[in-house]
Amino acid sequence: LKSKPLRLFLLWFPLCCHSANKHKPWIETEYQGIVMENDNTVLLNPPLFALDKDAPLHYAGEICGFRVHNGPSGSGSVQFEAVVLDRSTGEGLVRSKEPLDCESQREHSFTIQAYDCGEGPDGANSKKSHKATVHVRVNDVNEFSPVFVERRYEASVPEGRLFDRIVRVEALDADCSPQYSQICFYDIITPNVPFAIDNDGNIKNTEPLDSKRQRVHTFWVTAFDCGKNRAQADAQVVVTVKPSCKPGWIGWSKRVEYTPGSGSIPLFPSLHLETCEETVWNIQATVDLQTGHIGKGCDRDSYSDRSVRRLCGAVRGEVDLLPPPSPAANWTSALPTLPSSDSSLVFSFNGSAHVAVVPSSVAAAISGDHFTLQLWMRRGGATTQPPSNQARGTRREEETIICSTVKNDDSFSHYYLSVHGCRLSLFYWPDVSAARPVKFLWKLEQVCDSEWHHLSLSVQFPSVTLYVDGVTFDPALIHDNGAIPNPAPRQRMVIGACWGNDWLSLKGCPLSIDVNQMYVAGYRGLLSGVTVRPGSVEPHSVVECLYACREGLDFGDLETLGSGMKVHVNPSQSVLVLEGDDIESFNRAVQQVTYRNSLRFATPGVRPLKLTTSLRCFNEESCLTLRQLEGYLVVLQPDAPQISLSGVGPHLARPAPEFEGPRGVPLFPELRIVCSLSHAVNTADGWVALMSDAVAHTLDGCEVQPLGEELNPEREELLVDMDALRERGLEIINTTAYIAITGAESISVYEDVLRSVRYRLAKGSARFERRFRLSCSEMNGRYTSNELTLEVNFLHSLDSLYHPSHLLASQQQFLHPSHHSGELSGHTLPNPHRNSVVPGAATVIIMVCVGFLVVMVILGVFRIRSIHRRGEGARGAAKEGSGQWDDSALTIIVNPMESYESRMGISVDTEGEGEEDEEVVESPDDASDDQRVIIIKKEGKEGNPRRY
Repeated sequence: LKSKPLRLFLLWFPLCCHSANKHKPWIETEYQGIVMENDNTVLLNPPLFALDKDAPLHYAGEICGFRVHNGPSGSGSVQFEAVVLDRSTGEGLVRSKEPLDCESQREHSFTIQAYDCGEGPDGANSKKSHKATVHVRVNDVNEFSPVFVERRYEASVPEGRLFDRIVRVEALDADCSPQYSQICFYDIITPNVPFAIDNDGNIKNTEPLDSKRQRVHTFWVTAFDCGKNRAQADAQVVVTVKPSCKPGWIGWSKRVEYTPGSGSIPLFPSLHLETCEETVWNIQATVDLQTGHIGKGCDRDSYSDRSVRRLCGAVRGEVDLLPPPSPAANWTSALPTLPSSDSSLVFSFNGSAHVAVVPSSVAAAISGDHFTLQLWMRRGGATTQPPSNQARGTRREEETIICSTVKNDDSFSHYYLSVHGCRLSLFYWPDVSAARPVKFLWKLEQVCDSEWHHLSLSVQFPSVTLYVDGVTFDPALIHDNGAIPNPAPRQRMVIGACWGNDWLSLKGCPLSIDVNQMYVAGYRGLLSGVTVRPGSVEPHSVVECLYACREGLDFGDLETLGSGMKVHVNPSQSVLVLEGDDIESFNRAVQQVTYRNSLRFATPGVRPLKLTTSLRCFNEESCLTLRQLEGYLVVLQPDAPQISLSGVGPHLARPAPEFEGPRGVPLFPELRIVCSLSHAVNTADGWVALMSDAVAHTLDGCEVQPLGEELNPEREELLVDMDALRERGLEIINTTAYIAITGAESISVYEDVLRSVRYRLAKGSARFERRFRLSCSEMNGRYTSNELTLEVNFLHSLDSLYHPSHLLASQQQFLHPSHHSGELSGHTLPNPHRNSVVPGAATVIIMVCVGFLVVMVILGVFRIRSIHRRGEGARGAAKEGSGQWDDSALTIIVNPMESYESRMGISVDTEGEGEEDEEVVESPDDASDDQRVIIIKKEGKEGNPRRY
């Protein structure tokens, strides 16, 4: 209307057209509207105007109203209305009847229609415009705050790593518009935490987490929408730090201590396997106890091989082919030996110069085609190296352990035991006159692993049984060698090689080979305990006992094994294998693996320990690989046994004729042997060492040794009850330097045997003293007893050397009985020849001394009489003494055992002669040994002297 053309049109139209309300109102066909949630006025684009060509007629050209109709969906008209703001201009307004909610309905559509005022005031003949579509969008107002989906967020992460996202928090806003419904950013409101959060709610750590430093982190986060409204309530975030998961064993203790006598102890009481949630379907663990440095591979009975055989119940009669070097067994003296922690003697062979040739006298005791050969073997060794001229990679020659030809009645049999690589072979020829030898062959890993192994070969031809470490092995091949040259029918036996000519013939070598070589096919390694016993084969139980380890791995309780679990232990009990498919059952089984040592005095030291684990998973490519664990078992020093010898000596005095009897005199008739254990007991006053009661024990040797000069076999000897020794299986070595009784037996047996040891002299060989030393030991001298020293004194009667002194007999009535002492237990004369009787020169000296003694006695008698006159008491004592005097004949004997009397507590005065005279009167008991007399009463010419 403001435009000039329109006004001219309106002024002109009534003038030229006189008809009333000819035209309909006109509005736009479509409107776009916006309304705020907190307002009801709709802002339309374009603005709402209705035009009518009938204007400027008063009614026909005016707009009286707008009508709102339902939209396409049939709704929307109820919530909106349209009003006319100016009837003449047709301006209108659309508004909502009630508050709108963008969250419930964001857009509304409806139609609107304008109508004019008609032809008169009553609105008759009014006309309507076409319907126009109105689209109204409700604009959002930031009326809501963000709300977290969860009030508490939890997560757990392994330590030591940085993560891009640990946990994601999420908040929502109820506003409908993107502006106010979106969360623009999150924020951690707890200060000083090692975490950060991004605008999407992802939380990460800003530094590696340490479970030892802080196991659980707790903090709070909030959220803001784009209208800067903060969340109604903050959210809590809890992050738990897990120790870093490394697949492997947890709870491994590198050092395990074992106290001897503890029985069995668990090796891994708190060990368990961690697979870090990896699914496995098979687990196998191998526990390896390394005892190769303990004797021959483990802690066995620390006795000699012969004693162990007896303790195991083996049949007697074995012949030791490698005995300890001695005058009786000198064929092993040239062999080098190695130190061993057990009682056995280990011999080293280098394949060339080290050979033991067994004497024919020893080899003759081994005959027949029924025998048992036993030995300890270790290929290689610390001191044995291959020949320097052997090319690398070349095949090593056969090495002979034992080569023997023995006589069997009218024929000769031949055999040799050898090793070649990892093969053990026995070449046996039952009769060398028939060219049909047989070769038995075994393929064994034990032959070439450079460890100690026990071999027992029982030959009962044509049957041959081999036991290796107590396990039976059948021959891999029995080969008939056919016709080959016969060995010489001559009895001989060699350890560590074979003789040249015959051996080369047996191998089928041509004569062009150097047949002058003395020994060939030498053995390189260590040997010990090589014995052969003719006769029936050894029982399997005995072989197992000989090899049995007293220490090893064991399993606690097989009944507690879970389903699917398997346990396997090798014969030496040095390797234990566990296998299963369930981790929990496997962990319980591993914790029951034990170490046991049944020796009371276990060998102290370190036993290396290894645990190897292999896992099998469903996905073999990503299956876990566990490293080998290494540790060690420490066997502590056991409480040392105290072996005490008592009940003997230190002096044994007997008349010389008793030693010259056919049975001699027992040296230790009341010997007592006691073994006790010392241990510390914790009391209120601290640790106090106490001795326990006597314990049952086993000795393995006692030795009686003469001190000073060795025994003279022509004049003296030590006798032992040989029947008792043979009955108890003990051995004896009787030489002039010592007598040694060996063999593992109880204390009571050794007491009986030692009490029977007697000392005998030849007629006329009595000497004046002889000293012996007795000591015992066990475990090959590992524990020894105290040394018991016994001095043997011979009581000599000199009646046969000279006649009684009549001069002394004529003066005997003047002797006071208090001047006489009882018979002493022995006498000693200075004599450079200890093994001879008193010589003639000594007799002359004795006679001179006797004469001097008579003079001194007479002087003493006069001195006594003068003293008696001085006092009444002394005279009464003299009278009383003379009333008891024995008038029988006297024999005056000079005491020749000065040294023995001095040790028995008789005082000796070394002053001058004048002082001796005084001492004879004042103190007759303190007189010099040279002036002492012994009064022996003679009951008859033929009667033996009786001591008083």
